[in-house]
Amino acid sequence: MNLIIVGLNHRTAPVDIREKLSFPVDSIGEALKKLVTNYGINEAVILSTCNRVEVAGIAPAIEKGIWEIKRFLSEYHNIPLENLDEHLYVHTGEDAVRHIFRVSAGLDSMCLGEPQILGQVKDAYSYAVHNNTAGAVVNKLFHKAFSVAKRVRTETRIGASAVSISYAAVELAKKIFGDLAGKSAMLIGAGEMAELAAKHLLNSGVRDIVVTNRTFERAVELAREFNGTPVIFREFEHHLKDVDIVIASTGSPTFIIKPEHVTGVMKERRHRPMFFIDISVPRNIDPSVNNIDNAYVYDIDSLQDVVEANIKERSKEAEEAEAIVGSEIETFYRWVKSLDVVPTIIALQRTFEEVRKAELEKAVQMMTNLSEEDRKTLEVMTQSIVKKLLHNPVTHLKRESNKVDGDFFIDAARKLFDLRTEEAIKKAEGEED
Repeated sequence: MNLIIVGLNHRTAPVDIREKLSFPVDSIGEALKKLVTNYGINEAVILSTCNRVEVAGIAPAIEKGIWEIKRFLSEYHNIPLENLDEHLYVHTGEDAVRHIFRVSAGLDSMCLGEPQILGQVKDAYSYAVHNNTAGAVVNKLFHKAFSVAKRVRTETRIGASAVSISYAAVELAKKIFGDLAGKSAMLIGAGEMAELAAKHLLNSGVRDIVVTNRTFERAVELAREFNGTPVIFREFEHHLKDVDIVIASTGSPTFIIKPEHVTGVMKERRHRPMFFIDISVPRNIDPSVNNIDNAYVYDIDSLQDVVEANIKERSKEAEEAEAIVGSEIETFYRWVKSLDVVPTIIALQRTFEEVRKAELEKAVQMMTNLSEEDRKTLEVMTQSIVKKLLHNPVTHLKRESNKVDGDFFIDAARKLFDLRTEEAIKKAEGEED
């Protein structure tokens, strides 16, 4: 199993790089199909969130697979690989399995233990299933990742004190204003992050919440839930003057708030401070808005300090969660090794059986006076010999395949007996045709 992960996250790349590599939801299907059709990747999943972009793939060969996934990211986003490579990390084999388990459990998130990432991983997997890029290994791997995340949630308290991006955004607003009591806020976007932000804003004393979204019905739904005011998306600029805090979290690939929108707003507000918190990737708010007097823009990378303040209190829970991940990796790898050992055992048994039959047939032809009963006796005897000869090798292969050096024994058996699996035989037959 040549599992490869190539990606970047909030630790390896700033937001201006991450946003260039992000995959809008409506483009993931096309991207997956290109990856498996044009880049030689057998199975693939693309995970794209505000804090990470990762491609997980099963490839015929590790090194070539790494190169092909990097080439895919470069060519798909039209970014020279030399500008991208320094930000990318690579995980393979058991390290890649550990990474997927940790990501799903929230152990690799900016907000340690945050629960939203599991839903995002499930979505990424569902896109792969829908587009037929999830095979046997990806299916087993991701379902195991979901069960690992569930174990971490139920067996540790890491989720109890987890801090979401939305929470961190509101905490940053509190630091800026000192007190949010009586303040007003606008949520641009009505997804899960916006919903969480609304809860935290109200809990922190915000008086009024304005909600806008490209789908107005969703804005109405969220506004009703929090006793806020829904606004038609194309008209939200007219309401900016009435709010102190703007939190943007949409899927727009371009800036929806630019300096020219804010300049007039600040005059109408008589230059009262206005704070923009952009938790979108790609970013929704032009960073140059920050150059306008009394307008302050913070992007998702600005939330890191808020998040780090909570990491120490969760470190003990994280240790327990890491132990769960480690034990589950061992379980998963027992299944992975079986993918190799079972075809090897079958090939070994088939090879011995072919030899037995051939030699028995030669002996029978030389014994002209054999009765049918004698022939059956020879058949049973030779079968018994083969079974006894294979007992120890098969037993050792099954046992050793679960160990760290199990691949050594599988490879040794294949070389010693010149074994070919069913897959290799079919491939050879196809080439002959």
